[in-house]
Amino acid sequence: MNNHQLDPAWLDKSLTFFAEDCEVIDIPSGMTSRGPDGYKQLILFFEEGFPDSGIEITNLFATEDQAVVEFIGRGTNTGPLHMPTGDVPPTGRAVEMRFCDVYRVRNGKIVNYRSYYDGLGFLQQLGLIPSQE
Repeated sequence: MNNHQLDPAWLDKSLTFFAEDCEVIDIPSGMTSRGPDGYKQLILFFEEGFPDSGIEITNLFATEDQAVVEFIGRGTNTGPLHMPTGDVPPTGRAVEMRFCDVYRVRNGKIVNYRSYYDGLGFLQQLGLIPSQE
């Protein structure tokens, strides 16, 4: 499938699909936020830390009230990472990660969003913790 980079206009438009009280969960970090702003902050974490980032959608399916998107995210860490434990300066390292995002929809709005990825592998690729190899 196609490789896509984040278009700021797309991000603003996508926020209109989120309910104001939508639960936004970043599974690896355990962080939960709410509403369109919570989703935007999660996306901007990756966009600011990896300005050259892009995604390759590998699988997508939807039912009446749920959607699942599997994709590969790639980018080089040339911007700061705003982690829960504090800001991390750019490492200059390239990363490639698999994601699975799950959306639950009610009355035409996203009411729950969960993002799954290998948080440990992410930190290892950045050189922030030792690899187990």
